[in-house]
Amino acid sequence: MSPSLILFAVPAFFALIGVELWLCRRRGRRDYRFSDALANLSCGVGQQIVVSVVSAGVLVYVLLFERAALVRLPIGAVSSWAACFVAVDFCYYWAHRASHRVNFMWAAHAVHHQSEDYNLSVALRQSWLQRALFWPFFWPLAVLGFPPGMLVTTYTLNILYQFWIHTQLIGRLGPLEWVLNTPSHHRVHHGVDTAYLDRNHGGVLIVWDRLFGTFCAEGAPPRYGVVQPLASFSALRANAAPWRRLARMAAAEPRLSGKLLVWLRPPEWRSAATPPDEGPLRTDPDYVLHDVPRPRGARALAAALFVAALLGAIAFLHASPNLAAGPLWAGAAVLLAVLAVVGALLDGPSLPARARGAAASAGSRNELPISPA
Repeated sequence: MSPSLILFAVPAFFALIGVELWLCRRRGRRDYRFSDALANLSCGVGQQIVVSVVSAGVLVYVLLFERAALVRLPIGAVSSWAACFVAVDFCYYWAHRASHRVNFMWAAHAVHHQSEDYNLSVALRQSWLQRALFWPFFWPLAVLGFPPGMLVTTYTLNILYQFWIHTQLIGRLGPLEWVLNTPSHHRVHHGVDTAYLDRNHGGVLIVWDRLFGTFCAEGAPPRYGVVQPLASFSALRANAAPWRRLARMAAAEPRLSGKLLVWLRPPEWRSAATPPDEGPLRTDPDYVLHDVPRPRGARALAAALFVAALLGAIAFLHASPNLAAGPLWAGAAVLLAVLAVVGALLDGPSLPARARGAAASAGSRNELPISPA
């Protein structure tokens, strides 16, 4: 996504989140929690910072287009744009499906699923590394002749479409459910219930799931999150924890082949050497949503620092195309450090796992207001 489109989309994102929050309060719903929502937004801001610094995926695409394209589709033709739209959505389906079935890809994509709530802020909860792992699935489109600008624009529109489907306020949409990815279909995708795991991977279109056997209609309300909860509101921990877990699993394997295969196995795979899961599972019947009651001052400071990081990120994204490598990396490091402090304020002092669970049980569970006041 180009910086200009990001700057255009940010106000719309926050306006729609505000509308959803207002509707939730009017209807007496508790779809938002302050710490969770701020963690989601911190992940999104961090992702855009990292993407602005690391752009190897698109550079490979440009190189393939310039040197290996079989044809060069005219960028002014409506048919080229229509074909690119369908091709991008098809590639997105397989990239997304792979990110749920291959451990090293899931380590990146899991960030998007870690929130135990489901609202529009979850759409912005993005991995800092996933974009790099998705790019290879789109490289064949360069060989087929889709110009880089067309590909980037179409992919951006695909991602922007997916923002509105992260809500519980919209029910089923009649005949559109047969063709489009809708809030109902995507709620299933974020569910940890056995029937819902690894379903509905489509971006804009749900037809790929129907064709390739991964579709599931929404039945009972899903439980949201990941099977092994993060138990943190830190964007830094959100991105690092899945990789640490995989590294721990690989280190426990006695053979080199086993250590390597850990990264390629599906997420549910376990061996005799696999360390046991830590803490309660999201699928436990008596599971309590992770929460850490924090003082009003800590929450207000976290909100203020996030706003500072957001404004700094907008300025950074605007300036990044013209920055030399040194200032570019330094600016990114400073902004990510501020987001790390936001997460530390939301998490509070480190507690043993048992004490953390007791604090969550004694706290307000899913009833914290969104405002820091």
